[in-house]
Amino acid sequence: MPYEPPPELAGLSLSEIAALAESRRLPPLDQWSPAHSGESHMRILADGTWLHEGSPITRPAMVRAFATLLMRDADGQHWLVTPHERLAIAVDDAPFQAIDLEVRHDPANGEPVLAFRLNTDDVVICGPDHPLRVAGTADLPAFYLAVRHGTEARLNRSTYGQLIDHALTVSPAEALAVRSKGAAFALVPAA
Repeated sequence: MPYEPPPELAGLSLSEIAALAESRRLPPLDQWSPAHSGESHMRILADGTWLHEGSPITRPAMVRAFATLLMRDADGQHWLVTPHERLAIAVDDAPFQAIDLEVRHDPANGEPVLAFRLNTDDVVICGPDHPLRVAGTADLPAFYLAVRHGTEARLNRSTYGQLIDHALTVSPAEALAVRSKGAAFALVPAA
C-alpha cells in the first residue's frame, strides 16, 4: 500500500488537526524492557538527515518507521527500541525537525493552539504535554518542541519565523511569548 502523506495543515480545522495528531499508531516503547543493548551504527544530523554507517537513508518510509521506535533516556542518549533490543543512535541536535506551524483557536474557549508538522509527517500539538523550550542566546536562539518518549523537534528556520511572527501579534517584542492549549511559553532564552 503506497504511503499517503497527511494533508497540509493550512487546510485543516482544529478538530481535524487534533484527529490527525491522535491517529498516528505508535509502538508502546514505554512498555518494552529489552534485554539486549547495542549500537545501531546510525546517526541523525542536525538538519534531520538520517545516516546508517555514514550513508544517508534515502527512503522516507524507513525514516518514518525508525522514528516511531526512537526514545531518549534520562542521560540524553537516544535509542531505537524494539521488544528484543535497544540500539544506541547518535543525534547531533534533535532527531526531528518542525517544518510547519499552524495557529488555530479552540472554539470552546478561544484559546490559541499551535500545531506543528515534523519532517516525518507527524503532527504535534504544542501544550502542557508537548511544551516548547528555547535554548541558545538572545542573538542566536534555538527552539525545540517535545515530541514523545523524551525526544524533541528543532524548529527549522521558516517555522521559527512563523512562530516569531505569531508571537509578535500576541505579545510585546520585549517579552516574546506564546500560548497553546492553556500553557504559556517564553520565546526569549534565559540569560
